[in-house]
Amino acid sequence: MGKPTGFLEYERQDSYCEPPLKRIQDFHEFHTPLPLEKQRLQGARCMACGVPFCQAGQMIAGMASGCPLRNLCPEWNDLVYLGNWEEAYRRLAKTNCFPEFTSRVCPALCEAACTCNLNGEPVATKENERAIIEYAWEHGIVQPEPPKVRTGKKVAVVGSGPSGLAAAMQLNRRGHSVTVFERRDRVGGLLRYGIPNMKLEKSVLDRRIRLMEEEGITFVTNADVGREKDARELLRDFDRVLLCCGASNPRDIQAPGRELQGIHFAVEFLTSVTKSLLDSSFGDKKYIDAKDKHVVVIGGGDTGNDCVGTSIRLGAKSVTQLEMMPKPPAQRAENNPWPEWPKILKTDYGQEESIAVFGKDPRIYQTTVAEFMGNKKGELKKLKLVSLAPRKDEKTGRVNMVPVEGSEKIIPADLVLIAAGFLGSEPYVSDAFGAKRNARSNVETRPGEYETSVPGVFTAGDMHRGQSLVVWAIREGREAARAVDESLMGYTNL
Repeated sequence: MGKPTGFLEYERQDSYCEPPLKRIQDFHEFHTPLPLEKQRLQGARCMACGVPFCQAGQMIAGMASGCPLRNLCPEWNDLVYLGNWEEAYRRLAKTNCFPEFTSRVCPALCEAACTCNLNGEPVATKENERAIIEYAWEHGIVQPEPPKVRTGKKVAVVGSGPSGLAAAMQLNRRGHSVTVFERRDRVGGLLRYGIPNMKLEKSVLDRRIRLMEEEGITFVTNADVGREKDARELLRDFDRVLLCCGASNPRDIQAPGRELQGIHFAVEFLTSVTKSLLDSSFGDKKYIDAKDKHVVVIGGGDTGNDCVGTSIRLGAKSVTQLEMMPKPPAQRAENNPWPEWPKILKTDYGQEESIAVFGKDPRIYQTTVAEFMGNKKGELKKLKLVSLAPRKDEKTGRVNMVPVEGSEKIIPADLVLIAAGFLGSEPYVSDAFGAKRNARSNVETRPGEYETSVPGVFTAGDMHRGQSLVVWAIREGREAARAVDESLMGYTNL
């Protein structure tokens, strides 16, 4: 431990964040990292505690505590303080395939479980991670690592999101020949089109894809396996197939007027905006435009927040975000102690921007849509909202949110974006391979395993575990790669 008293001597300092009214003028990332010398002091704040919950990655009270990748946080925090950036990268790369992604989009489970979080501010582990990986890229430390020997085995990975990319990297470096099939026009899956550019600049993704190509991985785009591309071809031409297609089946909102024009799923909206931005800087006009519209986002999670931020950048007239659940407390409740994930109120970048532009937080809690209302042309114009109240079911003991009679109110709405989560994977891919799905619409495997009901066909990521975080997808991809390798070789060293 480089600085035993660092957590007492130095205050937490985060990267510079552009003010909301400035950053909404474009779709670029808006965080400027600290100078390396100042970042080193953030590494010094790590306590190197005896039980580092930051890297535990275990479930406590049904929630993840610490990094699911089991990143060696104390080790590379210490190396950051010592200024040994190259060795810090080596330690980071042992557990994380893509630190440049997680250091931008992960909600930092490591920091929530940090021991410093007990009586102060947690170590800035996420920004230390970003400083390490960006230093490594800038100084040529990140280099292609093609295998010295090929095994002669071929693996098809269906889906190029974080789980598919992680599995492809691991399997390729093991010596297998890997081909990744992506149904869209560009590689990246959720990372490409599900996460806005200001949160993850696509040049960061492209940089990694180029490196993976240099290592020998083949990427095939516009290949919709199960529709345009026959699953039987993959079973015939490859020794193993790994399905990593995500939980891409969005949960709908069924209310009168759902058929009106102007109602879209959040991913459809975000995809159209990012694709138009990448294709033509919005010149082609092939995106769902929020300009001068009253936008209502249904859903209070990360995707809902991304819709808020994107709508504001497009020039929305107003933005409202509906959340079914009650407003979280500002501080941890007694029944939510450290190191559990803190169930407290968080104001993300989109909400900050809404406060700056419109003068108020866009979120309305304990509220849902009772009716979509339109004009004679079939265009959405208003929403009838209804308040919700918690009510315990005496038979099951579950608490349900039920409508409050007489609480209806009407608000203007020209564009509704449904960000209410996902109901598992789209069934056509698993059906094409004959793989069974469970009651949650995820591809079925034995507990803790990755092979499906079809021998030689594996699955990982959200398609396997359900809607989750990028960091969990990377972990699943790495573990699935290990399972595939063992099935091919009889043992594994991944």
